[in-house]
Amino acid sequence: MATETAEIEVETLRAEFKGDIVTPDDEPVYDDARRVWNGMINKRPAMVARCEGVADVRAAVNFARDHDYPIAVRGGGHGVAGRAVVDDGLVIDLEPMNWVHVTPEAGRVRVGAGATWGDVDHETQAFGLAVPGGVVSDTGIAGLTLGGGMGHLRRKYGLSCDNLVSADVVTADGEFLTASEDSHEELFWALRGGGGNFGVVTAFEYDCHPVGPDVAMCFVWFDGVEAPDVLRSFREYAPDAPDEVSLLPFYAWVPELPEFPEASWGDPAIAVLGCYAGTPEKGEEELRTVRAFAEPVADFSGTIPYVELQTMLDEDYPSGRYYYWKSLYLDALNDDVIDAVVDCAERCPVSLSTVDIWQGGGAVSRVGETETAFAHRDAPYGLNFEANWDDPRQTEAVIEWVRDSVAEMEEFPEARGQYVNFPGLEEESSEVPFGENATRLAKVKADYDPDDVFHAHGNLKPGPE
Repeated sequence: MATETAEIEVETLRAEFKGDIVTPDDEPVYDDARRVWNGMINKRPAMVARCEGVADVRAAVNFARDHDYPIAVRGGGHGVAGRAVVDDGLVIDLEPMNWVHVTPEAGRVRVGAGATWGDVDHETQAFGLAVPGGVVSDTGIAGLTLGGGMGHLRRKYGLSCDNLVSADVVTADGEFLTASEDSHEELFWALRGGGGNFGVVTAFEYDCHPVGPDVAMCFVWFDGVEAPDVLRSFREYAPDAPDEVSLLPFYAWVPELPEFPEASWGDPAIAVLGCYAGTPEKGEEELRTVRAFAEPVADFSGTIPYVELQTMLDEDYPSGRYYYWKSLYLDALNDDVIDAVVDCAERCPVSLSTVDIWQGGGAVSRVGETETAFAHRDAPYGLNFEANWDDPRQTEAVIEWVRDSVAEMEEFPEARGQYVNFPGLEEESSEVPFGENATRLAKVKADYDPDDVFHAHGNLKPGPE
């Protein structure tokens, strides 16, 4: 009888749905529909609703609420924490809604929630424009923006969420609205860095900026023994760097690729990836300082197309690999902190992993702490332990390394918070990423989703009215 009831429920949704409804009976399509980028995630939803437009999203939300199905919302990209799919629930899959419409004369772009940053860059760069996105092109615009959005342009033009002009949202009661500075202002505030907790965002409108077609970049690799000295040089350079410069040093292992000296393959390394969001000639001159932090093992710096910079790391993040990332912010990179970061990195059990230090400051820090939901804006550095591996037998050791490393770094008084988009796989609700904005976010949650319909994304619980 339960199976018959489920079939009737599915047919009820299909009757008012334009896109595809995929259930476990639809093999082998079902396995593809439930699969997400992170190979660690192996959840089995009751159905996947592949939405063609807002009408489909509204139908899916209403159906899930009325039939008491847990909801997960899937955009077009990574979702490293695995929250884009839910066991025994309904996945609202927005990937088919991946359109991009540029209005170059207004410096604006409207984007469907299923798009990736590669989709956006392809269209905006045709007009010499860009929206601050991530550093991997197949990252989805939706999750990155809702959690903040750190990328190569962050210190010049801010986070992805700082460039959001409006958002179309289907709320928990199935209603459609547009949030902006002039309409549903509190919801708009929450969507800029507060995570995917308040409804299904179906479209994003962004400000664009003149970027490219070519940009100066640095991508230089140094021997791992130089890591403490390179990070100290970075510490000295970063505070006075021009806003045009956004750097990302990371501890890694030299890949076995012909672009690198064969003698260095597999060796520990400290690399610095950076972009200059301005005139390439000025950028190449400015970035020479970074390239001289130590004697390079390999140096791929120069002037390249912006779209090439945006895809440079894509091959390192294939779909199906195992990923577990956790983060925190640092108020300083003193010698003790640097030594601890390097020590943690040296204990990493898998060489596909990295330990990343994101340069903060610039435009990110000039937005007030409570102007958007994104917290810890004044932190000069972000620290991310990024475990990436292919052998499932290594999973336990890798997760333990990340958790132990974060716990060790949290003991430093210079450490605080967490970046919303790098939360690990922990499912419990947490106020940690939101700092002093947590109470206000809980109030917005109570206003727009009082029954906690959207609870698969590690969100805050609704607060008092």
